[in-house]
Amino acid sequence: MNKKRILSMAAIPLAGLTGMLNAATPKEKPNIILFMVDDMGWQDTSVPFGPEKTPFNRLYETPNMERLARQGVKFTNAYACSISSPTRVSLLTGMNAARHRVTNWTLNYNQSVDGKSDVLKYPEWNLNGMSPTQGVEHTCVATPLPQLLKDNGYYTIHCGKAHFGAISTPAADPENLGFQVNIAGHAAGGLASYLGEENYGNKKDGTKSSPFAVPGLEKYHGTDVFVTEALTREAIHALDSRDPRKPFFLYMAHYAVHIPINKDKRYYQKYLDKGMDPIEAAYAGLIEGMDKSLGDLMNYLEENKLTDNTIIIFMSDNGGLSAAGTGRGGEANTHNLPLKSGKGSAYEGGIREPMIVSWPGTTKKESVCEDYLIIEDFYPTILEMAQVKRVKTVQPVDGKSFIPLLTGKGKNPSLNRALYWNTPNNWGPTGPGIAATCAIRQGDWKLIYYYETGAKELFNLKDDLGEATNLALTNPEKVNELSGKLGKFLRKSGGQRPSFKATGKPAPWPDETF
Repeated sequence: MNKKRILSMAAIPLAGLTGMLNAATPKEKPNIILFMVDDMGWQDTSVPFGPEKTPFNRLYETPNMERLARQGVKFTNAYACSISSPTRVSLLTGMNAARHRVTNWTLNYNQSVDGKSDVLKYPEWNLNGMSPTQGVEHTCVATPLPQLLKDNGYYTIHCGKAHFGAISTPAADPENLGFQVNIAGHAAGGLASYLGEENYGNKKDGTKSSPFAVPGLEKYHGTDVFVTEALTREAIHALDSRDPRKPFFLYMAHYAVHIPINKDKRYYQKYLDKGMDPIEAAYAGLIEGMDKSLGDLMNYLEENKLTDNTIIIFMSDNGGLSAAGTGRGGEANTHNLPLKSGKGSAYEGGIREPMIVSWPGTTKKESVCEDYLIIEDFYPTILEMAQVKRVKTVQPVDGKSFIPLLTGKGKNPSLNRALYWNTPNNWGPTGPGIAATCAIRQGDWKLIYYYETGAKELFNLKDDLGEATNLALTNPEKVNELSGKLGKFLRKSGGQRPSFKATGKPAPWPDETF
């Protein structure tokens, strides 16, 4: 990564926060809850995010997501990265993954998780994640979102999965990123167990049995409290313990619905009775337990008369797990239908997410927004919500505030905009679209480029949501147009690409092949 560019001071209003200074100033800063779910697919809910209800929407039960959607706006074209760490770093930095270079999942210090390839050598990506300070190799240095919120008067709470930096790096501890409270967050992006009976993966003496053992929930060890419930109780306790004179930012980042797919006995039998196989019944229970957490927080706001001044943002970090051999039941690569493929894939099943925003007095109830946005947009948007008007960051910000999509006022940030993805890595599992790829979406058109083969796929998402028909051969002009924009962005942002083992030469950029 270009260190000179990262470490130069960049004023956010000149980048992603255009228009922030003109935003209306409410009398009181709002509380903000960012409810982030892990590995939740676009279809893992009873809320339809497509044009019509699907079999999955009729199968799963998420009454509190339905409740939230009735209160606010449902986004049908919300995007993240296809893997967890890139999304979470983009969230906290406002940078596109091509720029921050955390393009696969992180865990151990200086250890890549890339799968093996006989053809490609993968780039030296930022495998240690992000960092709030200089001097940590293979990291993206950035001014974290929670730090800015804390510096501007917010009480900042982290609860659940962190996954911002590798073990022993500063970002492994959310408190180094501006969170004043950290509940159960550490370097790992998954968990050893959801079960209190198994101490969430910790030994009986409280020490970790693996890097994925959930820390900090010792009071629930040996009990029948599912980790999703334990996290919710602790989040509510943190809210009760806050200084009521300060607005709060709660990052409620559940480990659910990540593997292992443990049985939540509160819901498991119900889904067996619906005819689901045992694994999928347990998965449905993970979803409904997550939904109960959302409802518990919404109830807390109502009981404490906080609803009217609290924004709730619901989002997932990547598409639903669906690749073969990764722990799901049923047929592989079908769990996100009508979207194609799932987690780790450049297809819609890997990157399109369920998203809902409720902002009382601002968002129109039961509304739907079909304009697209991407995860780095959360950074400038949340700062604008929090009335943080002038900040300095050490990183350039790629994200654009989507406040106009919530208010209906101001310039639509999606008009004529292109969204970009870069994953020059090998996630490990195999499946459709799971490869070293980069991609662009502009308007209804989407182009995927495969670094290893030079193949290009072109889809019109308006006509072909399931990406069944590759239009590249019949639309060469559109292919060249999107390839040019994608290649230009990747070079400008410092994006990486793999090289060929046989020759040592880098794979061509998408606009270098025709």
